Amino acid sequence: MADDITETSQTVAAGQLRAFIERVERLEEEKKTIADDIKEVFAEMKGTGFDTKAVRTIIRLRKQDHAERQEAEAILDLYMAALGME
Repeated sequence: MADDITETSQTVAAGQLRAFIERVERLEEEKKTIADDIKEVFAEMKGTGFDTKAVRTIIRLRKQDHAERQEAEAILDLYMAALGME
């Protein structure tokens, strides 16, 4: 009887593991599809004449909150001043 319970527990654990792995695999595929879609959008932007490097910077900055952005800008200004790049 104890062997049956152990075997059932192992079967359940293996099933759960398989389900987790399959979910991650599906999500990885979705992530790849989304990454491809993003590349297409950037290609469209570039084809329209936009500077994609600047757009990527804007997207990165928009992810930061205002205080975080101000701090990064202050540090950048400080470093640029120290290098005489004002």
